[in-house]
Amino acid sequence: MDQVYQYLAGGLLQLSWWQIVLVTLVLTHITIVSVTVFLHRSQAHRGLDLHPAAMHFFRFWLWLTTGMVTKEWVSIHRKHHAFVERDGDPHSPLVYGIGKVFFRGAELYRDEAANAETLKRFGHGTPDDWIERNLYARHSALGILIMLGIDLALFGALGLTVWAIQMAWIPFWAAGVVNGLGHYIGYRNYSSPDTSTNVLPVGIIIGGEELHNNHHAHGTSCRFSAKWWEFDIGWMYIRILSFLRLATIRRVAPRLKVAPAKSAVDLDTLQAIITHRYEILAKYTRMVRKAAAEELAKVKASASDAGNAALLRRAQKLLARDDDKLAPAQLAEIESALAHHQSLSTLVQMRAELARLWESSSASSEQLLADLQAWCQRAQQSGIESLEQFALRLRRYAA
Repeated sequence: MDQVYQYLAGGLLQLSWWQIVLVTLVLTHITIVSVTVFLHRSQAHRGLDLHPAAMHFFRFWLWLTTGMVTKEWVSIHRKHHAFVERDGDPHSPLVYGIGKVFFRGAELYRDEAANAETLKRFGHGTPDDWIERNLYARHSALGILIMLGIDLALFGALGLTVWAIQMAWIPFWAAGVVNGLGHYIGYRNYSSPDTSTNVLPVGIIIGGEELHNNHHAHGTSCRFSAKWWEFDIGWMYIRILSFLRLATIRRVAPRLKVAPAKSAVDLDTLQAIITHRYEILAKYTRMVRKAAAEELAKVKASASDAGNAALLRRAQKLLARDDDKLAPAQLAEIESALAHHQSLSTLVQMRAELARLWESSSASSEQLLADLQAWCQRAQQSGIESLEQFALRLRRYAA
């Protein structure tokens, strides 16, 4: 009787509480890796190809630990990129509000998974073999019930807690944190046309998905880290799989190249600027915000116009956002602030002109090159030191 009680209490493994915590973290981490490497980087964006053995392990593991269907997850994520921050985005905080996405992200996922049109339009290229059709997709709940039985057998009564954590892990971290906080708080390396942010520079908890702004800037890249001080553990696993010949890396975001000896603005410069437009625009935006901070310091030092200082302080925060993400009242606020600061107004105007270079879809390469050369010439004749230095550096960019 004592042996039966001992088994029911501790399961086959008879682990201590801290050992169960450690095993749970390992199990949930494998699930995170399966989502980021298989579902996200390989299936949704085709950044890498996986060996059939590795691919099927990930499919099987996700069936056991999440019950998610590959085609559904991929379709929803691709739709998110296609309609990012607009009506049609399945889980945008800008559309639904941060509270709903963070706390009820799993509900938004289930609602969109029931949309047959989404699966038809965005689900192409996902697994469609016998086992997918007859087991993984058809009996998606069976896997998590098997996982419940395994957890109870291994850990005893505490297995129910282990299972509950496994079931909540992806809905919380992926649907809540990445889809919610990843478009709400954090820092941005790239001025991509959305509100995506890097939640943390060290991507370990969510397998590198913390670097969400980097991903939105280079959607098909299977490496999410962009700066030397950023760490993407998902990329580390991909490199290991590649070394073991279990993965083939297809796409990695290119690095912005600077040729010190280059001085002429040519087609190579134009190609580099278009390719790295989000990074270049982010650099320009940081320059604008620094200029606004310097103007604000001057206004405060003079202590002559408190109203102007308050207006400039509010405008400084808004200047980091794209115009199409601002309300009319906010745009008017920026315009009022710029009316008192000519150099800052010039910087903002030149930023808009630079952005139009890559937004034009009808101009020829020769016309775009002429526009870029004219922009650089005006920048270097502006009398604004930071803008002149920016134009000089722009000339040295190479594809």
